[in-house]
Amino acid sequence: MQEMLSISEIFTSIQGEGCHAGRPATIVRLAGCALSCRWCDTPSARDGGDPRTLDSVLRTVRASGLSTVLVTGGEPLLQTATPALCRRLADLGHRVLLETSGAYSIASIDPRVHRVVDLKCPDSGECARNDWENIALLGERDELKLVLASRDDYLWARRQIEQRRLGERCPVVLGVVREQLKATDLARWIINDRLDVRLQLQLHKILWPGRAGV
Repeated sequence: MQEMLSISEIFTSIQGEGCHAGRPATIVRLAGCALSCRWCDTPSARDGGDPRTLDSVLRTVRASGLSTVLVTGGEPLLQTATPALCRRLADLGHRVLLETSGAYSIASIDPRVHRVVDLKCPDSGECARNDWENIALLGERDELKLVLASRDDYLWARRQIEQRRLGERCPVVLGVVREQLKATDLARWIINDRLDVRLQLQLHKILWPGRAGV
């Protein structure tokens, strides 16, 4: 029996965030999420979705002609077929990125996959959902992403980075909730504190402001 996935959308774009920002990529957005982040920018992916077989999704990705694939959501690790999707994409020679909320274990994901763990800060309302056991599973090909909505979020993030020595595990990327925190403020704090992280600006929202499916 074919493994099934619930798909919110599949499209091609420029990878907008993290260590692979700027690469053309196929975005596979899976449907469904059990978290309710206050600043969620893809509420349309929290529910619904169209059922697709794993083979059908792979054919669509292959037809795009791009080597980089981002598997995101929603929360992709809610779907039991996600590890198989990532593994088969890697088998086909794709550079595979998996973006997950950090509330679920990444242990089942193929080590060839670049795992992007979105560590939830307090202002998200979901900080208590962080699965801290994921930290020990991260390696240099992975990354931690923290989205900040306030100065308090930044101070919390800085404390986690320093006390847990997160930068020794993998790259750490900080971004902002654009309506609540200025990227220039975050940049100034990073410089003043000599924090060894990367600042992300969500390239897709700069290139195509106000558009969905980019």
